[in-house]
Amino acid sequence: MTASGAGKGAIVVVDYGMGNLRSVWQALAHVAAGRQVLVTSDPAEVAAAERVVVPGQGAMPDCMREIASRGLRTAVLEAARNKPFLGICIGQQMLFEHSDEGDVPGLGLIAGGVHRFPAEKMIDATGNKLKVPHMGWNEVRQAREHALWKGIADDARFYFVHSYFVEPLDAAAIVGTTNYGIPFTSAVARDNIFAIQCHPEKSAVDGLALLANFVAWKP
Repeated sequence: MTASGAGKGAIVVVDYGMGNLRSVWQALAHVAAGRQVLVTSDPAEVAAAERVVVPGQGAMPDCMREIASRGLRTAVLEAARNKPFLGICIGQQMLFEHSDEGDVPGLGLIAGGVHRFPAEKMIDATGNKLKVPHMGWNEVRQAREHALWKGIADDARFYFVHSYFVEPLDAAAIVGTTNYGIPFTSAVARDNIFAIQCHPEKSAVDGLALLANFVAWKP
């Protein structure tokens, strides 16, 4: 799953101890058209990569602590400012200014916050109570065109596992929405950043298409 050193054109998956790394690596390697896909916790390799993917699972406070303790914070910030960057699940949430989960600051790259699904609104169309975390397949409605949606139908279904969702202050950042009791932002994009709440690595053909689009993306 790892290789020695990020070569030219390498795609780096950032390992800070909190991501579903093997599944992300396998899915990217499947669509990478021979490019090197490297899982690393080395800030120098993140800096040397052509493209950077930050996945994440678990609690936001733990993720932010591990990013800092492993010396990856600066490298991730620079990658998000300067090269094609894909955030997955908490890799999306950490881009925002603040999370209600643990009352913790994020990286502050996108204005807005991260909030828990409101218990009082977790009711489906037939009046049944919805469980939190939101777990399973759900539709993603494309809020606007983006290169990473190429070949993916509007309202395609992706796999989700989360209790919190992002709320950007700037509606222009929203590229995908999903409904689970309430409508929520499920994908955001700005410049060289694309980030999605669901797990494309677990989302069958459409998930692989999104990852292939990321590999080819020239923001």
